[in-house]
Amino acid sequence: MQNLILALFPALLALGTIASAPANAQKYDSTSPVCKTNYRWGGEDTDCGYTSLEQCRASASGLAAMCINNPYYAGPPIDRRPSQSGRRPRPAY
Repeated sequence: MQNLILALFPALLALGTIASAPANAQKYDSTSPVCKTNYRWGGEDTDCGYTSLEQCRASASGLAAMCINNPYYAGPPIDRRPSQSGRRPRPAY
């Protein structure tokens, strides 16, 4: 029995180390279409509070930063209210 415990100890130790490692948080917010990554000494941070690439680029101007389209953007909220008359609106030409 003691030999079995000694044989399994390295595997149990490795499993405990992996299980106790912190999980990485998602770095992209899904509510904004554009994100800016700021590169700094010792790391980087991501800010997804921009509505357009132009707005992000103006904020990143002169900084070590890059603007990208948010790959996790969920899109605008869907309006699920039924229309008032129950008819489809006619297209405007």
